[in-house]
Amino acid sequence: MFTQDVPGQEAIGGYYKSDNYISHTDTNKGLVNNLYHQVRKRTLKQKQQLINKVSGLNHGKLLDIGAGTGAFANQMKQAGWDVTGLEPDTATVRRAKDLYGLTLKSSSELMGMPTESFDAVTMWHVLEHVHDLHETLEKIKDIMVKSGVLIVAVPNYTSFDATAYQQYWAAYDVPRHLYHFSPLSIRLLMDKHGLVVDKIKPMWFDSFYVSLLSEEYRNGKQNLVSGFMHGLKSNMKAIGDKKKASSLIYIIRKK
Repeated sequence: MFTQDVPGQEAIGGYYKSDNYISHTDTNKGLVNNLYHQVRKRTLKQKQQLINKVSGLNHGKLLDIGAGTGAFANQMKQAGWDVTGLEPDTATVRRAKDLYGLTLKSSSELMGMPTESFDAVTMWHVLEHVHDLHETLEKIKDIMVKSGVLIVAVPNYTSFDATAYQQYWAAYDVPRHLYHFSPLSIRLLMDKHGLVVDKIKPMWFDSFYVSLLSEEYRNGKQNLVSGFMHGLKSNMKAIGDKKKASSLIYIIRKK
């Protein structure tokens, strides 16, 4: 699915200028954002271990597209990877420098990167923000080495929590999210660009975070009990069928 009549690339930046937009501000204000930070300490390590496993490398060249304030890029750098981070927002680039001493590059530099120059490319909740979707995927395929891996994490609109909250589901996040993916649409999209989904992994914590935000959107106030229960139900559904998880990680390779 897609968001209709989205702002153009020149206009959409204003929708990211929010104190509550955590990937750009790194804010821990409020209970939900504070919980997010506590969980992130664990998930960053899990992401590092996943990259090592699916790439078959302990060290290599990694491109993190949409690096935000640089938490993941810093984790991989500290683990010994040669990391290049791309981020479109200049204020967020400065934040990454202040927090981690990282020098992120502008996202516009992606198209000029050399062929087969990265062992791994990551897009943690980024693909849904990309205006030039097909052009971007073609370039990513070009810069991956033959044995390289692309990691894409996106919300799943066929999840239980998406069905439960409907138009109040926080992971629709319009107009910042331009596209909305299901497991089937990701497979079809990647196939169109000569890529194949090798594995799918659930992001178990996302259901709780998204459900807590969705409760606030629907009712105008936080409801921790209801949000937690919806997140738990979503995960219980996904235990039997991981394609029903709130967010999914796709491990993608060249055909």
